[in-house]
Amino acid sequence: MTEDKRSGLRIGILGAATIAPASVIKPAERNPEVVIAAVAARDRSRAERFARKHGIAQVYDSYQALIDAPELDAVYIPLPNGLHGRWTRAAVRAGKHVLCEKPFTANAAEAREIAALADDSDRVVMEAFHYRYHPLMLAAEKIIASGELGRLVRVEAALSFPLPKFSDIRYDYDLAGGALMDAGCYAVHMARVLGGENPEVVAARAKVRDPRIDRAMTAELRFPSGHTGRVRCSMWSSDVLRIGATVTSERGRMRLINPVLPQLGHVLSVRTENGRRIRRFGSRASYDYQLDAFAAAVLRGEPIATTPSDAVDTMAVIDAIYQASGLPLRQPS
Repeated sequence: MTEDKRSGLRIGILGAATIAPASVIKPAERNPEVVIAAVAARDRSRAERFARKHGIAQVYDSYQALIDAPELDAVYIPLPNGLHGRWTRAAVRAGKHVLCEKPFTANAAEAREIAALADDSDRVVMEAFHYRYHPLMLAAEKIIASGELGRLVRVEAALSFPLPKFSDIRYDYDLAGGALMDAGCYAVHMARVLGGENPEVVAARAKVRDPRIDRAMTAELRFPSGHTGRVRCSMWSSDVLRIGATVTSERGRMRLINPVLPQLGHVLSVRTENGRRIRRFGSRASYDYQLDAFAAAVLRGEPIATTPSDAVDTMAVIDAIYQASGLPLRQPS
């Protein structure tokens, strides 16, 4: 998986996505090893405007043309959820490394297929759970691993925000939308990471936008070691804004405030019999840490945390929540 870093890691973007400036373009400007070298969109004129605005040198007529370009090393995929699997598959087959937005695929079956394809290649395929690479989350993991908190009792994670524009693609079932897919995947992933195991879904309750699309979801979890959990997410409910996680244990409690976008302000709080301490980790963006990790994996073979196999486990929990709530699984577009 080693590339010649002297020429830099050259990444092409599939889609003129709103998230791309924050997630890869600005971080690449701050990373001497990475160049955002190309973009493609369904509408070439839109791609050209996007390229001019962000100083991207090359515009391709189609996603496939960008993927096939020999001068590019990797692709970033910020497309709608239902398209993630299709274009990750195409990119790996074309010999490209992939940074794919979360959720990795539409469902667990598709995630297993893509993971097997990635395993059979020598390409880096990474799910873009950027928060996972921030010092806040790394510190929380270290505290749990140290044994300071003792046996875990309960893990709760939540991501809720208001999205009243119901024409948004995140409410589109045909594009694998839904609150659990867009916001809840963070809560599920955090619960898995902090819980240290893959949980069983005990129960789930959805608030729906239509018979197939959840605008909010709550799920109760049980971990193999006996601790319990809850994940909550919403794009439109009375739970307007909630971003955080709490770990309750036999010796105390740890809280993470805003682990998803810690660059906008965050707190790690630990309370035990020895007292309470609070930590903060600066304002560097989680997306910068993520791009650092992706570049290090491609250029030097360093390990990543958000692997395809990790994505399979997350998607399995998401599928189980949909099944428990009575809603259909998402399907590839």
